[in-house]
Amino acid sequence: MKVKATLKQIAKELNVSVSTVSKALNDSPEISDQTKIKIKEYAKLKNYKPNVIGLNLKNRKTKTIGVIIPNILNSFFAKVFSGIEKVADEKGYNVIMCISNESLDKEAHTLEMLSNGTIDGFILSVSEEAQKLHEFNHFASIINDGTPIVMFDRIADGIECDKVVVDDFDSAINATQQLIDLGCKNIALISSIDNLSVGKLRADGYLKALEKNDIAVNPKLILRTESEEDLNEKIEEFFDANTIDGIFALEESDSVAALKYGLKKGYKIPEELSIIGFADGILASRRLSPSLTTVSQHGVEIGEVAARLLIDRLESEEENKPYETVVIKTKLKERESTRKL
Repeated sequence: MKVKATLKQIAKELNVSVSTVSKALNDSPEISDQTKIKIKEYAKLKNYKPNVIGLNLKNRKTKTIGVIIPNILNSFFAKVFSGIEKVADEKGYNVIMCISNESLDKEAHTLEMLSNGTIDGFILSVSEEAQKLHEFNHFASIINDGTPIVMFDRIADGIECDKVVVDDFDSAINATQQLIDLGCKNIALISSIDNLSVGKLRADGYLKALEKNDIAVNPKLILRTESEEDLNEKIEEFFDANTIDGIFALEESDSVAALKYGLKKGYKIPEELSIIGFADGILASRRLSPSLTTVSQHGVEIGEVAARLLIDRLESEEENKPYETVVIKTKLKERESTRKL
């Protein structure tokens, strides 16, 4: 008995997208006659039979959005999710949240599993492993199959889809400039996210601010690592080896580490050491003493904008609707960890 071929197998064999195969088999005017004949003949040869139940599931709107976040412990992602849920609820959509745990395989598996008629579209932030390996084919495959994706915060530049980002580069310039304006002369950069796109942009912003103020870059004042564990292993020695009067920390946990070791090494904060951190969770604003001056990313707003982008695309009658990239402006929230020197 012949094994029945699938749309994906046919697409792979003929080096075309799944949507092209589907359209050709359904006599879509978008596909040339020559391509239709080629695909239909191959499908017949391979004993392809359409799955009527599957087609019905695929064509039926589930009114459900899939959200994939990299890390459940990060307060920023929690805020984004609350924004997504707010808009989804207003528009009559349900939300399924999954966590990639920074794993490429888990991210790809979740996309594949939920795109099989379970959800109408995805909102996601790219996993650390996918960014590190520059592996984004799993996103392209899902989009080619007709399931829209909206990326937020961490994005894949080569993938055409709607995106919501913050102005990481300009925000880092402004935060570093604030430390310079406070009178800081030896400003350190501390990062545990140097393998992520946002980490690189923020570090570039710090360097640009120094350049704009004719301040020579001191490599000894830059601690760029790729994990919280690696940062924690190196930060005490970093403090011991340098005299610092300002710190720009690129992630909330980096800000906490900077404050912790600054106090441990005897610095009076903010009298002798000013600290600005990127992100604005409860930990930074309420549970630390002194409270941290932070760059607020407006996570709830990012979630709301991402949800509206996806739902607008799902409900649009427009074919080939142009993709949008929305940039959300950050805000510097001054608290107790900064003061004019």
